[in-house]
Amino acid sequence: MSYISGARSVPDEQVRIASTKIYGIGPKKAIQVRYRLGISGNIKMNELTKYQIDQIEQMIDQDHVVHWELKRGERADIERLISISRYRGIRHQDGSPLRGQRTHTNARTFRKQIRK
Repeated sequence: MSYISGARSVPDEQVRIASTKIYGIGPKKAIQVRYRLGISGNIKMNELTKYQIDQIEQMIDQDHVVHWELKRGERADIERLISISRYRGIRHQDGSPLRGQRTHTNARTFRKQIRK
């Protein structure tokens, strides 16, 4: 079992499926990475050499924002909204729905906070 950019990859999965397990890499980016490195679409993770795995990891680290960097960026965006007192920031702080959803009969997680 190998790790690529902090995500554990299952040995008997195809490369295109295993690389989508990395936070921030979707199906389209997984295909692009595989194509740029010249790796076959049907090859499985346990058939890759150590060199190929290192190449995949280097390509992902160079060209894409993934895993902790992406999560840190998202958290910074939310903190910025809170600090400038935007409506969305205040809703994030309260744990309320952000995008205009109904809260009277839905939004269970928000209603649990009210009952306490």
